[in-house]
Amino acid sequence: MQLFTETGECPGEVLIFAQGGYLAWLEVCSWSDDVQVNLAAARRWLQPPS
Repeated sequence: MQLFTETGECPGEVLIFAQGGYLAWLEVCSWSDDVQVNLAAARRWLQPPS
């Protein structure tokens, strides 16, 4: 899933790998040197706006 910031910028993505129906690996990838991409930021960007 591509990550989009509040400004519409796409600084990275989250890759989810499953094995046997269970989460096997979670990877957060950064494509930007300007925006910090980590698990906390990914969670914030993936949640629907309230």
